[in-house]
Amino acid sequence: MEFDKQQIINALRTVKDPASGQDIIAVRMVENLQVQGKDISFSLLVPSLQSPVKNQLTFACIAAVNELYPEAEVHVHSKQNEAAKASKITSPLPHVKNIIAVASGKGGVGKSTVAVNLALQLKAMGAKVGLMDMDLYGPSVPTMLGLQGQRPRIQDIHGKPKMLPVEKYGIPTISIGYMIEPQQAVVLRGPRLAGIVKQFFQECLWPALDFLILDLPPGTGDIQLSLVQTVPVTGVVMVTTPQDVAYADALKGMNMFRLENVKVPILGVVENMAWFSPKELPDNKYFIFGQGGGKKLAKEANTVLLGQIPIVQGIREGGDTGQPAVLGTETLIKEAFTEVAQNVLRQVSLRNEMLDASEIVKVSS
Repeated sequence: MEFDKQQIINALRTVKDPASGQDIIAVRMVENLQVQGKDISFSLLVPSLQSPVKNQLTFACIAAVNELYPEAEVHVHSKQNEAAKASKITSPLPHVKNIIAVASGKGGVGKSTVAVNLALQLKAMGAKVGLMDMDLYGPSVPTMLGLQGQRPRIQDIHGKPKMLPVEKYGIPTISIGYMIEPQQAVVLRGPRLAGIVKQFFQECLWPALDFLILDLPPGTGDIQLSLVQTVPVTGVVMVTTPQDVAYADALKGMNMFRLENVKVPILGVVENMAWFSPKELPDNKYFIFGQGGGKKLAKEANTVLLGQIPIVQGIREGGDTGQPAVLGTETLIKEAFTEVAQNVLRQVSLRNEMLDASEIVKVSS
């Protein structure tokens, strides 16, 4: 009987990488697969030859192939991944193409609304998108997606428990809101906050994604610093409202990412609550919070205004009912978030073409 190399590859796809949770073929851990008679051999690339899971992975590979071809003699050669060894610091999510942080200088400007609707609109445009709620003190994603009371399931990967993201509307999500009661206060200090941020990236089984959207808390605190020290952030979308007091805080928040030892690109600015348009008079614009804050902030960072989101009752209602506004039929809302999503896609494409790949930030204390 002649062994089929493609079937062997498919069998090895059932073996998971303990770091990312992806199959070992997808993350390119298998190389030099050879089939000679009953002998099947290949190299298994591991981060370190002293890795405690090296033997488990080897046995899992042998078992997967022998389940397909019981008579096969399987030879697995463990080999250190030289590319990972040579790189400075590798991402815990190599299968996520772009990590986009949605940030603001202050609370109450609609950052979570923008993050949720942006994620859903990007998915509607054909991208594979995930959503991480990093606002540990005030998680909004469970409410905005109608996922209150949901809990992430746990899956064992080579002896390591991993969280499975909670999925809604075709988007995998994670939030501390899935792990605490709605009325429970989150009282955490820096080291514990950093630990939870790392858990969300390293101990959650994220699928292969084009975009992972991060809903950050307002300000420039421990969570923002832990973020850039944990994963390479592709870029930041800043959210502000038009008035000067919001602009001043947004500028501080934006400048944290522009620090010399951080240097995360600013993709652009979303001006939320740009004007009020009554449902019965959709062409009327009432500039309740003034004008110009978004353009002013974008100019400061030499970036672009990604879009302006009006004050529309349907946006608030969608967030409260767990059916985000972009999923509805209201033209004004869909056009506003479509413009933002299209501009984000364009800015990410330009950023990836013009700038070097992001790196995890090393911040000395």
